Amino acid sequence: MSHTPLQVNIGFIGAGSMAEAILRGLIAPGIADPDRVFALNRQNDERLAELRNKYGIRTTRMPEERDRLISEADILVLGMKPKDAAAGIADIRHLLHPGQLIVSLVAGFSIGAMERIVGGAQPIVRTMPNTSSTIGLGATGISFSSAVTAEQKETCLTLFRAIGEVTVIGEESFDILTGVSGSGPAYLYYVMEAMINAGVEGGLSEEAARLLTAQTVLGAAQMVKTTNEWPGELRRKVTSPNGTTQAAIEVLESGQVGDTVARAVKRAAERSREISDSLAEQAEQYGKQV
Repeated sequence: MSHTPLQVNIGFIGAGSMAEAILRGLIAPGIADPDRVFALNRQNDERLAELRNKYGIRTTRMPEERDRLISEADILVLGMKPKDAAAGIADIRHLLHPGQLIVSLVAGFSIGAMERIVGGAQPIVRTMPNTSSTIGLGATGISFSSAVTAEQKETCLTLFRAIGEVTVIGEESFDILTGVSGSGPAYLYYVMEAMINAGVEGGLSEEAARLLTAQTVLGAAQMVKTTNEWPGELRRKVTSPNGTTQAAIEVLESGQVGDTVARAVKRAAERSREISDSLAEQAEQYGKQV
């Protein structure tokens, strides 16, 4: 499907896998004009060259050009590591202008913390994509600051719909969202690993066990999306009394797997809050330097 390119300049500060996922989602279908997109990072020239060659975007290591690109951007996507985020935002705040949209991919960094560093009510969007975004099947939670306009909201939603499903949530729900979808792929990989290992121990080849497990998980997820039925109801429909699935479910229940998964989600949410508190302390220090 062809698109009319967004008439905005988009800059990526931090050029990791999530930034590339968004780049791919925007440029391959023509949602963004590569001439109006740039990426910067702190020191990895090879990475910038890779992105420039793959997507036709602009990159630079020259300080003057870097500053000019940041100043001229309509949207700045922050993709630095959490430990570098406060310093990274403080480093560019003198280049920001009112109305310039800041989109954060930084886990745990609250809108309030970012506002303290930039020193004002900058339009800020907090996001939490997950790793499946790298293949266009991501789940992203988004919250907007009060300074974000309706047009900016729609543009931002377009950016993240290019890499999967998007849900707008209140920022107070970000920690539990992190526990559910941000960290969620890892829980499923954990279960898949156990299924594959059991299959191999039972006599399947590793290739067959991998393929069967992956397709089973993919099909189950698609059933939930397509039918819009509650997973518990779908489970009941495939669980015959005294059958093989019932026998397996009894083992899962005896191991309290459901409760364990729920505790894992909640612990991830708690850890998200801990990281957020730590980043807020850093933001307070950088905010005092404004």
